[in-house]
Amino acid sequence: MTTYRTPGVYVEEKSTLPPSVAEVATAVPAFIGYTSKGPADKATPIVARIATLLEFVTAFGGAQPATFEVTEPADPAGAVAVKLTPPSHPFSLYYALSLYFRNGGGPCYVVSVGTYAAEPSSAHFTAGLAALEKEDEPTLIVLTDAASVLKASDYYDVCGQALAQCAKLGDRFTILDVIGGQVEDFRNDSNLSANLKYGAAYHPYLKTSINYEYEDTGVSVKPAEVEGTLKLGGAKGIAVSFTGPTGSAPKVAVTAAGDPLSFSITDGTLTISGAKDKTGNEIANAWSAWKQSGNKALGFDIVSSGDGSGVVATADVASTAIDVVGKTTSVTLASVMSSKTALYNKTKATLAEQRVVLPPSSAIAGIYARVDREQGVWKAPANVGVLSVLGPDVRITDAQQENLNIDATAGKSINAIRSFTGKGTLVWGARTLAGNDNEWRYVPVRRLFIVIEESVKKASAFAVFEPNDQTTWLKVRAMIESYLYGLWQQGALAGSKPEAAYYVRVGLGTTMTPQDVLEGRMIVETGIAAVRPAEFIILRFSHKMQTA
Repeated sequence: MTTYRTPGVYVEEKSTLPPSVAEVATAVPAFIGYTSKGPADKATPIVARIATLLEFVTAFGGAQPATFEVTEPADPAGAVAVKLTPPSHPFSLYYALSLYFRNGGGPCYVVSVGTYAAEPSSAHFTAGLAALEKEDEPTLIVLTDAASVLKASDYYDVCGQALAQCAKLGDRFTILDVIGGQVEDFRNDSNLSANLKYGAAYHPYLKTSINYEYEDTGVSVKPAEVEGTLKLGGAKGIAVSFTGPTGSAPKVAVTAAGDPLSFSITDGTLTISGAKDKTGNEIANAWSAWKQSGNKALGFDIVSSGDGSGVVATADVASTAIDVVGKTTSVTLASVMSSKTALYNKTKATLAEQRVVLPPSSAIAGIYARVDREQGVWKAPANVGVLSVLGPDVRITDAQQENLNIDATAGKSINAIRSFTGKGTLVWGARTLAGNDNEWRYVPVRRLFIVIEESVKKASAFAVFEPNDQTTWLKVRAMIESYLYGLWQQGALAGSKPEAAYYVRVGLGTTMTPQDVLEGRMIVETGIAAVRPAEFIILRFSHKMQTA
């Protein structure tokens, strides 16, 4: 109390209201991976908070340009054939963030562990997790890029480290992918054997509606033609070549009788008549004159072989096929933009139909954020549509999901993403990896406790070094009870009355002993009845006998 020494009127303000709990953010994911602009290989990771995809591009650059091989159609009216050339390391962080924002994601963190020139390794992601551990705001860890560029054993090792960090800090949760759909390999990996309540896995991969980012110079255009050469008359005779559309089966026949030399092409066969005792030069010169007379060569050509002094035939030569192979010459899409406008436009249209396939974790992170924002962290992020996808790359049946949802041996539940007629693609599971744990079986229960624990922890900081007495205890208890009452009103806690939904206990003889007080410990015990999702809805029907 202030001691006054001068007579007068003094005003003192006394705080009678307890402090309040400010709830922490519930869905702020951290994406770890490689970017166009980032640290040099083996350097310290760069951590940045972004709110839009544009901010990501500004800070870290765009996607790794995709490369395609396009085959020009033999028929100008036909369709071009497009083939994606897989990169040695398919970095996917840009696409993962795009899918995250499309599914309702908000502000997030990006941990760049290297550039596209780096050789991916689990050590980079370990360094990224170490950098992320220093950040307080993130509540989700997403490893989409690791699932894309690391081999399965290394990826699951990184996942184990992420789960360990979640357990250590107690304020975050990990979203995992099942690489290649290999469920048994996922469940049997020894790296995924602890801290399972801090993570959830999703399967299968998603066919997204996101287009590949590419440059015209990275698209090679290969003519849809074949070519081949057949030599007749030895090394000094003639060489008959053919260039034509794919599927051609050119042949050459020689007739010895006749004079002068003549040529005809019928049903893909070039017939040389009157070739008896003619040298290669004589036949090549006659062919040139024949073409100059307006005759159509239809892809054939004849030139002398060697010095052309050799005799081609002394008798008939039966029809012989020319062994043709695909042409290896190709140009880029940029070079045909002005010379072959129709082909360019058709190729661009076909490339626009190529879609990116991604692990589901980034879409799930966006769904977590959307559900938290629209309904609350206590609502299971399931029976919710996945946006900007064409569907899962594998269709899962009820029988197959039984094995995914319940794992009697290891308890590692895997949440299915399924396509339903008339409903689209839905997340059809809400279990953590601790699927056999009655306390932490469900994702919303684990995440609700994380939010409550972190929010109360930060709000209780005011009481540090305050007198460990009834006044402080009352403030802390009133603060926590007020917060939990608000959650109960919103439907986050089960119970028809507040006292059935939660309790807060603190006091000497209740949660503390005199020794605790002497040692400066104030122990607050809080019990919460979290709502759990209705995972199995059972409708029972029976016949009712007629009564009148």
